[in-house]
Amino acid sequence: MGSLSVESNNYGRRARTAAKEIAKATNEQKNEALYAIADNLLTNKEVIKEQNARDIQEGESLQLSESERDRIVLTDSRIDSMAQGVRQIATLSDPIGELFDMNTRPNGMVIGKRRVPLGVICSIFENRPNVTIDISALSLKAGNACILRGGKEAINSNRILTRLIQEAISGAGLSKDVVQFVDSTDRLLVDELLAMGDHIDLLVPRGGSEFINFVKNNAKMPVLLGGIGVCHTYVDRIVDEDKALNIVMNAKVKRPSVCNALDTLLVHSNSAPTFLPSMAKRLGEAGVEMRCDNRSLAILRPHNDQICINEAQPEDFGKEFLDLIIAIKVVDSLEEAIGHIDEFGSGHSEAIVTEDYTSAMKFLDQVDAAAVFVNVSTYFHDGGQFGLGAEVGISTQKLHARGPLGLKEITSYKWIIFGDGQVRD
Repeated sequence: MGSLSVESNNYGRRARTAAKEIAKATNEQKNEALYAIADNLLTNKEVIKEQNARDIQEGESLQLSESERDRIVLTDSRIDSMAQGVRQIATLSDPIGELFDMNTRPNGMVIGKRRVPLGVICSIFENRPNVTIDISALSLKAGNACILRGGKEAINSNRILTRLIQEAISGAGLSKDVVQFVDSTDRLLVDELLAMGDHIDLLVPRGGSEFINFVKNNAKMPVLLGGIGVCHTYVDRIVDEDKALNIVMNAKVKRPSVCNALDTLLVHSNSAPTFLPSMAKRLGEAGVEMRCDNRSLAILRPHNDQICINEAQPEDFGKEFLDLIIAIKVVDSLEEAIGHIDEFGSGHSEAIVTEDYTSAMKFLDQVDAAAVFVNVSTYFHDGGQFGLGAEVGISTQKLHARGPLGLKEITSYKWIIFGDGQVRD
């Protein structure tokens, strides 16, 4: 245990020193490192895929589900997307040093805020090696150091990605300790990291609800919570069915293992008799299991030779499936749909499909979530899709940030005051 404490505290001390250095780096230096990271990803695709294949092979002994396996896999297109995200971050304005909310007081003092780095960010996450790239790039651009601890499922992928990141950072003349990876799968190290309140300014956990609750209850530093997405799409009374079909299919099927994937489909009783059979046919063709309430079951039962339908259990509503499974419920009003979301949603991503402007505005006004969509797939809830380049995570909290955590969300500010000899009476 003692050696673990020494190791963990070394991470913290090195990160704190590196944070002071990167806070003074110019935008040009940071962008040079970012472009080098993107280049390293593209020129080392085969090496990355080799190490990723080791994780996939070793994952067979862990009996990973299909959705867990999908989170780990790195293909050419996914590596390309990671590199593109890093380059997009480089093109964004440097938030550090930005002056905002400036105003002049009656006594002539000029008071405002200046954006500064947070300092040291730590993220403990499971699966998804792309998180290593996303958090490293955003932290670097925002002038922060970061400590990353990924799960054992992607240890080999994270090792090679970290090595490529650190090579790029060093090549730009910055300390490689700006990005550190805890190269151990020992669970005791998680406890050590959670105790490092003197070294870490913000902790961002990414994983399942049990893990996130453990972090929330044990961390000795501020924690930004999120990632658990029980996402709903409500198909309203007045609806373009083709539009609704495409939105639901994209949200559920495109990548079911991610937190912004659709979990529960709510359908107005006026739309259900025609919409549900068409929807179920397409979902069935995609291999989706449908868990239906009594009313949707009655509509779909005549079609059960073509699709996989089962009676929904109470626990199916409010569940994040992360798989090709969807819960379906028929409702009689927009108010009932909003009430269901209030009861079972996690505050992540909620959508309405409607041609009624009043319904759309009421949904936007009354649904409490980090992102609320009108006639759009919840799969768009992503830092890259929102123009942020990437994200450190998706926060379902209301303090200090909500939704995708981009550059500005991982900075702080200081008050600055200019005067000319003013003294207080």
